[in-house]
Amino acid sequence: MIDLYTAATPNGHKISIALEELALPYEVHALSFEKKEQKSPEFLRINPNGRIPAIVDRDNGDFAVFESGAILIYLAEKTGRLMPADAKGRSLAIQWLMFQMGGVGPMQGQANVFFRYFPERLPSVIDRYQHETRRLYEVLDGRLGEAEYLAGDYGIADIAAYPWVSRHDWSGVSVDGLENLQRWLKAVGERPAVQRGLQIPPREESARQLSAAQSMLIR
Repeated sequence: MIDLYTAATPNGHKISIALEELALPYEVHALSFEKKEQKSPEFLRINPNGRIPAIVDRDNGDFAVFESGAILIYLAEKTGRLMPADAKGRSLAIQWLMFQMGGVGPMQGQANVFFRYFPERLPSVIDRYQHETRRLYEVLDGRLGEAEYLAGDYGIADIAAYPWVSRHDWSGVSVDGLENLQRWLKAVGERPAVQRGLQIPPREESARQLSAAQSMLIR
């Protein structure tokens, strides 16, 4: 059994999607940002950085894993799925995972903050993050013109990128003209496990949690 500590954000949805894809039994612990539950002493023992998501693998000595990319790698290695076993294939998957972790997520996250939540309207800052996010989308589009999925076969790199890229409208970033990316968005979005994972935590919590999460970024 996996304990999943999460909230309705793109990073949280990465892990619920992966758990659904892998059909691993898990228990959801939805943390309230408004109550600052991610800063509680109990949660800080699991993730000293005080961020979601995090997991505890009860079947592996209550082993805790934090950082969404590290969790995806752990789950893939635990099950032998969603990541190639050969060295080159594994490296390719991790490269595209890191591309999301170091590029798409941070840049689009800042686009969200300044486009939606920042108390001052700063056009030059908004443009900077939206344009950089679009540039990263173009890199994804180029890759997806070479392969069906980011690492060839569907896997953790796609699971990491999809919850972010699928919210491009919320960030004010267009995917017009990126036909390969649009094809990929449709293909990934139609997967039943992805659809289920996006409902964790339940939909009624999503808007409130996302607003609270983004608001925390500007404090």
